[in-house]
Amino acid sequence: MDPASVPTITLNDSTEIPQLGFGVFQVPDEETTRAVNSALEAGYRSIDTAAVYGNEAGVGRALASSGLAREDLFVTTKLWVADLADPARALHTSLDRLGLDQVDLYLIHWPAPATEAYLETWEALERLRQEGLTRSIGVSNFLPEHLDRIASLGGTIPAVNQVELHPALQNRQTQTADARLGIATEAWSPLAQGAVLADDAVRAAAAAHGVEPAQAVLRWHLQQGRIVIPKSVTPARIASNLDVFGFDLTSEELDAIDALDRDGRTGPHPAEFNG
Repeated sequence: MDPASVPTITLNDSTEIPQLGFGVFQVPDEETTRAVNSALEAGYRSIDTAAVYGNEAGVGRALASSGLAREDLFVTTKLWVADLADPARALHTSLDRLGLDQVDLYLIHWPAPATEAYLETWEALERLRQEGLTRSIGVSNFLPEHLDRIASLGGTIPAVNQVELHPALQNRQTQTADARLGIATEAWSPLAQGAVLADDAVRAAAAAHGVEPAQAVLRWHLQQGRIVIPKSVTPARIASNLDVFGFDLTSEELDAIDALDRDGRTGPHPAEFNG
């Protein structure tokens, strides 16, 4: 697919991010290189990794061998909970592994709310952005109360909040808070690790448009304005997940998938997880 076919979202700092990117959660480092190579060949230009995934080096190898210009790529990585006190060191380590001088988006991976250390960490991320080590800064797995605490600092508002979001867990309060603060919502686990693909509403929408259930769910996300980062290590599935721009779900189909919300969380709860 022509990468130009993938729409972009303009973040609150004027940076543009492809609306559909490629995630590498739980992919071993060596396999990550092959998967990212397949993704770049398919037309993805946004790659999402994290320090704790242990595969930043694998991403870096794929980027280096791709032959693509750096300005054509959008690279996201994340600061792990154990490194909240020293994000500068952590980001430099991530950059070394990625083989880059700058990432496009750096996220605090979890708020770890047992303390409020994320507030000082956020101010450190602001400095890292000013130093040019990341173009944009944001958060991941932040609830409305965490977002409001950052906003109360009176500085930079996060550009992105990356949260678990799929038909079975729609995180509506967090989406509302993101919109109120001008933060883009990005969905991790957008397919619920496959748990929603057999739901009748998803299968009916897919059948109506002659597409796979995963494609119907990704289209549901995109039409509602979210950024999505599906993961796969299978080249055919990687390509299929990107081929979602030739059809539109009807309002009735969108509503039917909306109705699947059932607190179907697959990962930790942000209010309880402290790393």
